[in-house]
Amino acid sequence: MAEATAGNLAAPVPEQVLIVEGLTKVFGGVVALDAVSLSVAAGERRGIIGPNGAGKTTFFNLVAGVLRPDAGTIRLFGRDVTGLSIERRAWLGVGRTYQVTNLFLDLTVEENLYLAASAQRPTGLVRSWQSHLAARERACEVATWVGLQHRLRDRVDSLSHGEQRQLEVAMALATAPKLLLLDEPVAGLAPHERARMIDFLNGLDRRTTVLLVEHDMDVALGVTDRVTVFHQGRIIADGDPDSVRADARVQEVYMGEWVNHA
Repeated sequence: MAEATAGNLAAPVPEQVLIVEGLTKVFGGVVALDAVSLSVAAGERRGIIGPNGAGKTTFFNLVAGVLRPDAGTIRLFGRDVTGLSIERRAWLGVGRTYQVTNLFLDLTVEENLYLAASAQRPTGLVRSWQSHLAARERACEVATWVGLQHRLRDRVDSLSHGEQRQLEVAMALATAPKLLLLDEPVAGLAPHERARMIDFLNGLDRRTTVLLVEHDMDVALGVTDRVTVFHQGRIIADGDPDSVRADARVQEVYMGEWVNHA
């Protein structure tokens, strides 16, 4: 894959792109997230891992704006966004993917990417044509980054599962995000597709900060600078991949999985 850049990120990015403090979410009496606090530095690749039911997806959805916390605050790019919508956070510079692909299957690859790129373009008659051209150029650019330039005219429903995952990442990148949220980017991929996705993630420009939820240990270890481990709604470990893998409590929670991936 071609090296992927974040695009024109003209606005300055604070040293800490994401800061959450005391983040809590309760569903029907079940505490899904219990007073979680953490920060993610600009340019960092942060992995969020943990067994099923640990609170990873809840945390992700709170950061993205899908859910509202019952307590705590979320700061993105230096401002409090706790009460802001998904759309407002996207305008500030948040891009994301989902566990299940969320694409327009009856449109072409280029049309999907064009729509994503257009979302961040100025509107109005004066600049409409310039914005149209810029969005088309961006669509072709990000397609090349993920290796889909030869599929631009193809309908999305003709793509393999792996190519659809690549397209979803490309759509998130088309908005030139300052923070990219990736929800299990290699889930369901064939071995060669998985390897391609890992190479792509490792090639992302550091102007884009990456926060990813992942079950695949090789990915969690191979593409991140720092790993945060959730268990029963709380953080039980946080550090570089090697120190987290060596953590006794993490080994206990994963019942030897980390040891086997050493």
